[in-house]
Order: sequence, then C-alpha cells, then structure tokens
Amino acid sequence: MGSHVTTPLLDVAYDQSGEPDGTPVVLLHGFPYDVRAYDDVAGSLADAGAWVLVPYLRGFGGTRFLAADTLRSGQQAALAQDLLDFLDALDIDRAVVAGYDWGGRAACIAAALWPDRVRGLVSVDGYNVQLIAHSGEPTRPEWERTYWYQYYFHGERGRRGLERNRDELCELLWRTWSPTWAGAAEAFRASAASLHNPDFVDVVIHSYRHRFGLADGDPRYDRLEELIAAAPRIGVPTVVLEGDADGIGGPGAAEDREYFTGPYEHRVLPGVGHNAPQEAPEAFADAVRSLW
Repeated sequence: MGSHVTTPLLDVAYDQSGEPDGTPVVLLHGFPYDVRAYDDVAGSLADAGAWVLVPYLRGFGGTRFLAADTLRSGQQAALAQDLLDFLDALDIDRAVVAGYDWGGRAACIAAALWPDRVRGLVSVDGYNVQLIAHSGEPTRPEWERTYWYQYYFHGERGRRGLERNRDELCELLWRTWSPTWAGAAEAFRASAASLHNPDFVDVVIHSYRHRFGLADGDPRYDRLEELIAAAPRIGVPTVVLEGDADGIGGPGAAEDREYFTGPYEHRVLPGVGHNAPQEAPEAFADAVRSLW
C-alpha cells in the first residue's frame, strides 16, 4: 500500500504491508532500483507478523524534497539520516533494517551509529560504508572495469548521458550486475518510472562525485560524515548476504568481518547477482526473520 510521511527535509513515499503492531522492518533499495525489489520479500515478512516499510530513497519514485533550495545530496550521511528521520516520523523506536547497495549503506551506518534504534541488520555485500579518505586507492583491475559508470558520472558527459539515456543506461546496469537473472530486463520495466523523479539525476551525480571527494557535501551532514569517516563498528546482530554471481566488483564480504563486533552470520547466495532481494526473495526474507 502506498503511503507518505513528512521528515525534516522530505516527503517520503513508501509502501507498507502487515499490521503496525507487528515487528517493524525497514527494507531499503539501491541504485538504480526501487521498492519493487522487495515485493515478494515484503509479502513473506508480513505473513510472518512483521510491519514492513519500504521507502523510496531521496531522488526516487514519489519521494520529494520539501524545499527547492535543499542540496540534492546523495552522500551516504544523507541516506543514513533519512533513515533515522523516517523511523522518527513513524514513531518507531527500533526496527530490523535491511538493504543492498545505497540502501545497504544507509542501513549499515544506522546500525553503527544508532544501535539503540536497530534491532538487527541485513546487509548485502558486507560493510557498505564508504571510506572516502581511501577512495583514490585503486583496486583489482578486473573489479575496476565494473565501476565504469561511477567514473562516467564524474564528468558532465556522464551527467548528460544519465539525463538523456537513463532507461537504457540503468537497464544495462541491471542486466550486467545480475548476469544470471533471466528476468532482469522485464523486471526493470516495473521500476523504470521511479528513475524519472525530478531529482534523480542530481542526487545520483552528487552521490558518485562526493564518494570520490569530487564534490562537497551538504554542510548539515559534516559532523555525521566525521563519525562515518572513523569506520564505526557494527555491534547489532547482523546477517551479511553475498550473491556469488554479482556482476559489480568482486566477492569482498568476508574481508569486512572485522567491522562487525556483534552476532554475525555470512550467507552466500548461489547464482544470485546484485539485486539480492528480487533475485532471491525467500533467502532474503529468511535472513530478516532470523533477526526478530
């Protein structure tokens, strides 16, 4: 069911299922995806007694900024603060939070910095927090080539490419990041409209420039970025999921183990690409259920 709630900066559009007296679960999508990634997961969790909330991130779907002069920031601190503000707006004290890609980043930061608000964490690909001070360090060449879109967005050619060809570009990312998922192109069509949010391009471009130190952040998040830069550990109960057919980067979740200091489980999803909840909804839902 589609709903809206107002936070200090946003009118947040979100889907919800289940009853409000159930265990609160917030599911967070990534780029360039939307809430449709969780349709099957949400139904399964609602049937198990959860109150499931799936917000559109800033720049996606029906979520809108309240003020024209707010910086259309895509920095990680903004995404994390949006999650906290969303919980506050709905009077949720503690929730299980789960996400992948951008959503996984917000979930990890919230779990690290506000553990009293997070009952448990499901994070795809491990510790998703960006260590911006090290963003200039190269990684393995075979991984670097999969990040081409990030480097593309650093220049104005990439901004114009995203603006003019967003459907073609984003569908390409869906297919190449989930190379074993035969339904990727068809599933993309159900989410494509969310990428035509008026702030989508600005938020995406800022995200991929800020994370490489190429754009200033919104000053309102300076203190939060300082806390994130310290690579805070995550002590809440955590399940890390990792698809072994992910077409972006390489397997790295096991290397992040040191950042998790609480109960921890690492589950590999055979034949699953980048969009774990949509490709393996029951495995994703099972991970979430294990945390309440």
